[in-house]
Amino acid sequence: MSYQNKPSRPATPRRRFTRRKGCRFCGDKTLKIEYKEIRTLRYFISERGKIVPRRISGNCAIHQRKINEAIKRARNIALLPFTAGQSVD
Repeated sequence: MSYQNKPSRPATPRRRFTRRKGCRFCGDKTLKIEYKEIRTLRYFISERGKIVPRRISGNCAIHQRKINEAIKRARNIALLPFTAGQSVD
């Protein structure tokens, strides 16, 4: 039983380069990040209630930190839910 040599894999995996999203808040200076603005914060929360990571939302680091803080404040005063709502069927 001899083993056949399989063709070796490339040393580095191939990456698909996609265009980076620009930060919404850097592009449009009129947008504000406040815990009171629920409509803007809802975009950065998943269906399950988790905060969307920076690589998916496309925010810069500074604005992502501000969004995290605003979401956590809004959750504390019950403007946003901590988790997704339970539906009883």
